[in-house]
Amino acid sequence: TPTSTLIPPIDAKIHRCAIERRIRSYYPVVLPPEEGVKDLSGSGCAVTGRILKEMKEESIERVKNGVSDVVAGTKAKEGQLVVHKEVDLWKSGTMGANAVGAGIVALVPGQRVDTSDATVVNENVSGAAAAAAASAEKSKDAEQVGGGILVKKQANTKIPTPKWHAPFKLTTVISSHLGWVRSLAFDPTNDMFATGGADRVIKIFDLAKACVGANDALKITLTGHVSPVRGLAFSERHPYLFSAGEDKMVKCWDLETNQVIRHYHGHLSGVFTLALHPTLDILVTGGRDAVARVWDMRTKNQIHCLTGHDNTIGSILTKSTDPQVITGSYDSTIKLWDLVGGKCRTTLTHHKKAVRALVQPSFENTFCSGAADTLKKWGGRDGRFIKNFTGHNKSVINALALNEDGVLLSAADDGTMNFWDYHSGYCFQKTTTIAQPGSLDAENGIFAAGFDLTGTRLITCEADKSIKIWRQDEEASELSHPVDMVGWRKKCLKEAKQRY
Repeated sequence: TPTSTLIPPIDAKIHRCAIERRIRSYYPVVLPPEEGVKDLSGSGCAVTGRILKEMKEESIERVKNGVSDVVAGTKAKEGQLVVHKEVDLWKSGTMGANAVGAGIVALVPGQRVDTSDATVVNENVSGAAAAAAASAEKSKDAEQVGGGILVKKQANTKIPTPKWHAPFKLTTVISSHLGWVRSLAFDPTNDMFATGGADRVIKIFDLAKACVGANDALKITLTGHVSPVRGLAFSERHPYLFSAGEDKMVKCWDLETNQVIRHYHGHLSGVFTLALHPTLDILVTGGRDAVARVWDMRTKNQIHCLTGHDNTIGSILTKSTDPQVITGSYDSTIKLWDLVGGKCRTTLTHHKKAVRALVQPSFENTFCSGAADTLKKWGGRDGRFIKNFTGHNKSVINALALNEDGVLLSAADDGTMNFWDYHSGYCFQKTTTIAQPGSLDAENGIFAAGFDLTGTRLITCEADKSIKIWRQDEEASELSHPVDMVGWRKKCLKEAKQRY
């Protein structure tokens, strides 16, 4: 009978040690093999792929945990990657020019790692020379690295000079609605403004009479919705008022006859926001069905259904230049849309909370978004992040308003109002609205806000069923209300050290 060769069974432990020794000769990045175990396996084993995968996962796990591959009390070998935690590495100042990553030091011939204090020591250099070289390397690294391993420290932090603005004060309170006031819109002629509330009606006021508290400020009340009115917009080219509500209805009102002339059917749930295109006869609505629908104003046909959000769309902006539609959603993202193709161009994921408010100025191509985490300023063309407006934290931002003078208002559901200089990000006034007598203290939330076309009057729609009108204090000056440059400088220097 022909002799047959018996193939010995494969010992996975022995095979692993052989693979480790072979890899270590080329890429010394794994743990040393156990002592006393010899390599008795051959190459081409079917177990090799599984063992390599396990070794890779273990190595990645050690890097994540910041565990050093060097045993305490021993020296690192030449070419071996030594892993340290970022905090310890930064304290010891070992991030030099030979660093290859966060928390990793690549040793060159003639160097070793002192595991007692996690420093790189030159074995072939005298003590005094090594100390001088380490000091020079540490000072060099301190100039290059600051506030984090991967972020370069800016040598000179530029502190913008805030523009002085007069503070705002409350002048008029209008109690007309029977429910929460949820929406606001101004007429293009600045003669009147409209509000919609949870009482399912739309009220149109004379702006001049409302500012002085006249009894005949209310011009007309429009009824037709069967749920709270969440969105209003006046057309600049037609005598139309558009309204949207939680009853899934989008209506077009003819202000010459005060009647509904068009309905836009298609939303599957409540409509929370509404915007008109500045140059085209196009209407964009968004709501709880997580889509933004683009309508032809005249034919009532749906042009696009902009899908992509995972939650309610809370705010919409429209522009005459690309991207012509910007949506903010409760899924904490902002999307910039191509109106021609009906597709998403960019998705901004910087926010961690629901984006309920968006606003854009008329004097520059930017826009601002408000959420419970912070306010953020973006570039209008590509969605580039510009800056944070920090200071209105722990509040759900329901409304943003911006006037031609660069005054930005952020209003929250707890009644807090912050006034900012839009160009620099300086908060020059913090105030809290007061619920009208007879209301609960919890009913001081603000749902909508806006400046009139002159920018001198601010109107807020609130949870105490009131409409409040604010104006700038004419008696205020730079001497009575100076800019806090000391606090502003400290805040800028502190934020300059942060990554985002």
